[in-house]
Amino acid sequence: MRTSSSLLRAFRPQVQERLYDFYEELRSADDLFWDRHLDAWVATGHAVVSSAAGDPRLSSVRYPDITAVSEELRPLARVLSRQMLYSDAPDHPRLRALISRAFTPRAVAALRARIVEAVDRIITHAAPTGRMDIVADLARPLPLTIICDLLDVPQQDRPALAAWSEPIAEAIGNSRLDADGNRAASQSMADMLAYLRELLTRHDTPPTPHTLRALVTAQAQDTGQDLDELLANCALLLIAGHETTTHFIGNATLALLRHPHAADQLRHRPDLMPAAVEELLRYDAPVQLMLRRARQDLDLAGRTIAEGQTVLLVCGAANRDPAVFPDPHVLDFERPGGRHMSFGHGPHFCLGAALARLEGAITLEALLTRLPGLRLDGTAPQWQRSLNFRGLTRLDVAFTPLSDEHDTGPQNLPTDGPPQNLSSAAPAGECPARTAPDGLAGA
Repeated sequence: MRTSSSLLRAFRPQVQERLYDFYEELRSADDLFWDRHLDAWVATGHAVVSSAAGDPRLSSVRYPDITAVSEELRPLARVLSRQMLYSDAPDHPRLRALISRAFTPRAVAALRARIVEAVDRIITHAAPTGRMDIVADLARPLPLTIICDLLDVPQQDRPALAAWSEPIAEAIGNSRLDADGNRAASQSMADMLAYLRELLTRHDTPPTPHTLRALVTAQAQDTGQDLDELLANCALLLIAGHETTTHFIGNATLALLRHPHAADQLRHRPDLMPAAVEELLRYDAPVQLMLRRARQDLDLAGRTIAEGQTVLLVCGAANRDPAVFPDPHVLDFERPGGRHMSFGHGPHFCLGAALARLEGAITLEALLTRLPGLRLDGTAPQWQRSLNFRGLTRLDVAFTPLSDEHDTGPQNLPTDGPPQNLSSAAPAGECPARTAPDGLAGA
């Protein structure tokens, strides 16, 4: 079906605030429609999104013709094309295997103490002040700390990596960057790769055991694996590993503050934390789109998709489909059945899902139990302008200031190791974040 509506309307600030009402309008009109403004099919229903996400007739290769990409974006596109996120079998499982060992349940569990320590440090610093910007003070530095620990990045180098990540993520998530923005993203990727190459080939400082740097270094030495491929996929982890978790923490905090009864329920029922994490991911997903391209003419949900056409799978809309999630706009930590699409589906299921769940659970538990009177400070939350990434640029909160002696310190979640079910992810894949036409991000 062809419709005059377009997913591009989601760029508007007034639509960002009511994004899921907008998705409902699209889905009510048609759960799969041709968007002439994007020159792509847009899927909003859970059935079609989940089916298409794992359909082998649909390719995840983003740039079949690099020469068709703008000159300013082309260097970045070449690197992205070597990442597992943009690959199909047989390259996809081969590339995924290079680094999936760093995200096994046991490897993620080993990071728990480091996450608790990092969250404790941030909360302890903020507690006496009575105020914080959840995004700048917590949601952004925490995931960066953990992914840099995983990559064995020295402390003094981390600000540079964060600075390089921002223009790259903006290019992935924004289809309307000008030539200067695309050029900045390409240069940032070049700088990041140069740094990672030096880090992974450094001989004066041996890698810390069991880190991704140690695994990747051994992989390159023992198998002769293409170092450029390894570098491209380490860059992917660095960017996706903190960008998406940053958005999840910010979105989840805002949802809890806007639903105080749900926040109180979680304070009094810490056993609900695993289910709460899943529901919060469903309710406001940090990644909204997955992108696929038809390998051949095919039928999808009764529509004929021509070879080469782009299909944008709006997982954020699928997560609010009432056919799968009754009363989808209600935040319900005891919601039965239904599987959200926030980590993707099929072979490309998010590689870092277990880590994101663990970081989210530890962070939310600390916010709810250690900052009494936590509330929005009255300033309207600010959303970043992106079709793919759903995230806040700022979230100011206030709470009752606590002196050091009144802060009880980190609380223990009710499990030893990762909270129950937080590491029971589907087979490793990648976090969905890839570009659609002209830089539009999908997964």
